[in-house]
Amino acid sequence: MKKLLVAGAMMAALATGAVQAQDWKTVRFGIEGAYPPFSWTDESGQLQGFDVDMANALCEQMQVQCQLVAQDWDGIIPALLARKYDAIIAAMSITEERKRTVDFTGKYALVPNKFAARKGAELDLSKDGLAGKRIGVQIATTHDKYLTDNFGREVSLVRYGTADEAYLDLKAGRIDYVFLDATAIEEGLLNKEGGDAFEFVGPSVTDEQWFGEGFGIAVRKQDQKLKEMLNQAILDLRESGKYQEINGKYFEYDVYGG
Repeated sequence: MKKLLVAGAMMAALATGAVQAQDWKTVRFGIEGAYPPFSWTDESGQLQGFDVDMANALCEQMQVQCQLVAQDWDGIIPALLARKYDAIIAAMSITEERKRTVDFTGKYALVPNKFAARKGAELDLSKDGLAGKRIGVQIATTHDKYLTDNFGREVSLVRYGTADEAYLDLKAGRIDYVFLDATAIEEGLLNKEGGDAFEFVGPSVTDEQWFGEGFGIAVRKQDQKLKEMLNQAILDLRESGKYQEINGKYFEYDVYGG
């Protein structure tokens, strides 16, 4: 009996999602709010950044009401599946592993991944070169998985809830490097006070196996109508020039990539 009740609840949830998918009047976006320039939370508690402006522009293009929901990174996909919001726009890389759980739009941005360290440091991106090094990453990200899969036994990974926590430890000398996407490091470390003491080191890392095809907007698998609406809206924003207008507020290059 219990199994039948569970199955019935699942069918009802899917049916509800199907109804919503046909008539979207409001779209709720989950946004991290701690990963500048894509998103951050200002002194008044308001979400700001590229992802925030994109979410609002997408809603305007789709002619729906827009709601923004702040969500810590480590719970961002579970909260989507629990219907806390309808889509995630949070500099999330499209990867095969994540596709097992959620669906993605096409990319809306593509950013290389870099290491940063105090000036004068060198980086040899090999198992021998990273042996004994302490590298700061944001927990449960593609950066974390890439290093774990490739160098986990050779390096000491220090995992943080936010990128800002990693920058503080790098400045304090408690870690040797941080590994994040390049624009986040520029905005959160290099362009801040005291950032001139640090620099990018080593090569850009873009392995598609770990970092996917770029950043996509995640939706629940049953919400295909919403995915189609978002995909069309991304294309429309690029065609109209609105995407480039938002891009120019935060980046000195086309963050959409080739």
